[in-house]
Amino acid sequence: MIIPAQRQRFKEEKMPRRILIFDTTLRDGEQSPGYSMNTREKLEMARQLARLNVDVIEAGFPIASEDDFEAVKLVAETVKGGPVIAGLARAKDIDIDRAWEALKYADRARIHTFIATSDIHIQYKLKSTREEVLEAAIRAVKRARGYCDDVEFSAEDACRSDQDYLCRVVEAAVKAGATTINIPDTVGYITPWEFAERIRDLMNRVSNIDKVVVSAHCHNDLGLAVVNSLAAIREGAGQVECTINGIGERAGNASLEEIVMGLKTRRDLFDCETGIRTEELYRTSKLLQTITGISVQPNKAIVGANAFAHEAGIHQHGVLAHKLTYEIMTPESVGVPQSTLVLGKHSGRHAFKKRLEELGIELADDDLNKAFVRFKALADKKKEVFDEDLLAIIEEEVLMAGEIYVLEHLQFTSGTGMIPTATVRLRKQDEILQESGWGDGPVDAAYRAIDMMTKIPGRLKDYGIRSVTAGKDALGEVVVSVEFDGQTVVGRGTSTDVIEASVKAYLNAINKAVGRRTKPRITTERV
Repeated sequence: MIIPAQRQRFKEEKMPRRILIFDTTLRDGEQSPGYSMNTREKLEMARQLARLNVDVIEAGFPIASEDDFEAVKLVAETVKGGPVIAGLARAKDIDIDRAWEALKYADRARIHTFIATSDIHIQYKLKSTREEVLEAAIRAVKRARGYCDDVEFSAEDACRSDQDYLCRVVEAAVKAGATTINIPDTVGYITPWEFAERIRDLMNRVSNIDKVVVSAHCHNDLGLAVVNSLAAIREGAGQVECTINGIGERAGNASLEEIVMGLKTRRDLFDCETGIRTEELYRTSKLLQTITGISVQPNKAIVGANAFAHEAGIHQHGVLAHKLTYEIMTPESVGVPQSTLVLGKHSGRHAFKKRLEELGIELADDDLNKAFVRFKALADKKKEVFDEDLLAIIEEEVLMAGEIYVLEHLQFTSGTGMIPTATVRLRKQDEILQESGWGDGPVDAAYRAIDMMTKIPGRLKDYGIRSVTAGKDALGEVVVSVEFDGQTVVGRGTSTDVIEASVKAYLNAINKAVGRRTKPRITTERV
């Protein structure tokens, strides 16, 4: 990790400045509606973030709920030898103590404490005064430093705070022991030139600012999160806080992949680098889409389906003549697979394992065996098996392991002038359940049969289907949004048979609903 004392050496040796990537997908990203993850999913995402080589993983908000606490603790216990593991805490003793209980298992832990510094937050949310907030910030940093040497302090709503007061708070937090100072644009209000001026002013006026890393945390309400983050970097910020696919509350956070590739592609302008393994960006994006069941728009920068697609004849001609005519980066540089035939029905386990390793996937023997069985079944149905198919198989096997209800058998009848019916057989541990149902179509009939067996009726709110790859025999992916007792759960399933994929998606949602704990979050405050 880069420390402030190294900045001068970078200048003297004309080395590119190292920017720390603080990933908050599991905290700020997961707080947004529709993006909640269970503990197993958070761990799988954290492992991929470690493969991506982010510098800091903010694993959650331990005081918010028992689920959050257990997720942060599990990530701290499991993800070793790589990124710093951080947990969020309000400037309150109970939050900081709880955060440390979860983080103490990490090889490198960071307590990230925050309090609002804008007058509108101080008056209406905290019902406090500037002096009381200043004292609370100092106490919080000191308490956190009593647990670990790596402490980050965030001035919530910094971009709407009085600048003179913000300088006072930052200077006091550094003096109290903070090692990172975060300047969040909590509500996505500021513009790039204003943010650059604010960071520049802090750098010039805060006497001890050279002792810490300055961080930027930008929200995307006006669509400026990435450009604001880059503006902060140009003024000396050494860390950016961002999320995969730009997920986050309201309009989201700054997109990690866009910031990283912006710095890499325009190194001539920024003279900065990150430690990110950019070849893992696409896979990380896809994994998050799999976990949440929410796809990015086709024109999403870096990882969208159209990011490296060329349809216009002029563009196609230019790319064929020389890729740089219309591509400022290569698909390979961000890990976009080229959708070439890699395996078939005659391929063996060793070839399968080797191809997974080439894709950066390492599985335990049990998981590998299960995935191989899925692969062989798919290869029997498809003439061509693509990298995207393999990624879909692996993600589903790993993320859906240990589910309570497992599909054993599905049979349905449907047609013009017929009443659609479906017979579904499920395995619940050692118990076999079977039921038949009828409905408006085979999917509705199957869902009714499942409701009768599980006795957990859900209200289908949204249903989406897409093909994972091209061709009539493409693997189909179904994503459903189902409401159970007022809580919305997203489920996902894949199969070459769209009815089977639909059933798997609904079962995935039911399994999540069964496994979800119901302890409420106790705070709505955010950075």
